[in-house]
Amino acid sequence: MVQGVGGSQGGTLDVAKFLGGLPFTRFHVQLLIICSLVTFFDGLDFALISFTLPYLREEMALTDEMTGFVSSAAFLGQMIGSLVGSYLADIYGRRPVIIWCTILSAVFTFVTGFANTPEMLIVLRLIGGLAIGGLLAPAWSINIESMPAGKKARAVTIIMLGFSFGGAMAGQVTNWLAPQYGWEGVFFFCGAATGVLAIALFFVMPESARWMAAKGKPAAEVLPVLRRFDPGLQVANYTQVTLSDERDLRGRVDPIAKFIELFRGSLAYITPLIWITYFFSSFAIYLKASFGVLFMEELGIERMTAANLASIGGMIGAVGGVVLLWATEKRGPAWIAIAPFLGIPLALWIGSGILLDGPFFIPVILLGGIMIGTGHAAVISITSIYYPSAVRSTGGGWASFMAKFAAVAAPILGGYYFLGSDAKVLDGYLFTGLCLAGVVIGLLMLSIYARRLLAEQAASPAVPATA
Repeated sequence: MVQGVGGSQGGTLDVAKFLGGLPFTRFHVQLLIICSLVTFFDGLDFALISFTLPYLREEMALTDEMTGFVSSAAFLGQMIGSLVGSYLADIYGRRPVIIWCTILSAVFTFVTGFANTPEMLIVLRLIGGLAIGGLLAPAWSINIESMPAGKKARAVTIIMLGFSFGGAMAGQVTNWLAPQYGWEGVFFFCGAATGVLAIALFFVMPESARWMAAKGKPAAEVLPVLRRFDPGLQVANYTQVTLSDERDLRGRVDPIAKFIELFRGSLAYITPLIWITYFFSSFAIYLKASFGVLFMEELGIERMTAANLASIGGMIGAVGGVVLLWATEKRGPAWIAIAPFLGIPLALWIGSGILLDGPFFIPVILLGGIMIGTGHAAVISITSIYYPSAVRSTGGGWASFMAKFAAVAAPILGGYYFLGSDAKVLDGYLFTGLCLAGVVIGLLMLSIYARRLLAEQAASPAVPATA
């Protein structure tokens, strides 16, 4: 027999019904704060290269092409790390992967400050990117698996606020430290700060109770985690836990088997659509993240002003993603298309060159950056919600892996084709408009198959109870 939210029948607690029936508790808030801090420092470390590039170009005499390779190194590391970290998180748990990736991110960010050649910089950013990419899918997963119904995608967007705020804060930290301590001091400071967080995570980072139930962990291990959500839970009344809303995937332990699960039923359409949509959104956001400051400098905006515009736009865009999900989460992914749809004419307007030296130039650049950030934050929120817990991190990891092709390509192509003259920079804005159009089309198609998946999930057999 299976129990819902309260009471006891046969000593079995349904983890899905328990978590789904909870109100938004203090522990939910604690989990959001912890994961937001993780992603904040992750985003801070990741975005440092964008804001320190002007200093690095001057000191190391980087060519446009080498600038692209330096910027894309972390993206390539993220691409590989997203697969490795997400797979390990589905096998060994979300908690250990998040902790160890944060430690590695701290170490390699700090060590980057010692780089004295472009080649050394590329290698260190590549390795650091492995850690950054490895923890995002597990962080998404633990929040999706812990939040009450109707708040899952919103929770992912909130924790990715941390990533966006961290990325935006990189501009302020660079403006604060680089003039006096050089670009090296920026990396030293941020690496040390991330290291402090990594130590704290050993004491405060929880594990996902839903993942534990899906993996068949004993009730004695799962119940104490659930009690953190509801201190009134009488754990002594239960000797078994079950997961009523998911298939039993405990036999799917190798990477190929987990990969195949991402294409079962309607997921055969949903997974490729997530990849395509995330790809286009990533190209737009990472072209902006890599060269946004350089683009604005090329078009005549002073360096520190450009850094402030990029920083402010990133922060507002991240908040905009939460607001967008708040208003549209229960209506389906098609509504997420609002932000990129509004961003298309803004990007094309900038790329046309009509606004150069005019009074609307800076406001339109700022508003366009906000729309790109808002849409990207919302797209990230849906990359993992459609998958079962046993393969959720793997699903998010593969989505991140595919998106990182765009993240790697954006700075490389940007270095070759979108730097060096006003005309090339304007072409970069025009290309951004095309990417946003791809995001809109992908979201509209995804909404059709998401409705089909709901019916399939309702008919899935439960994960058997475990003692």
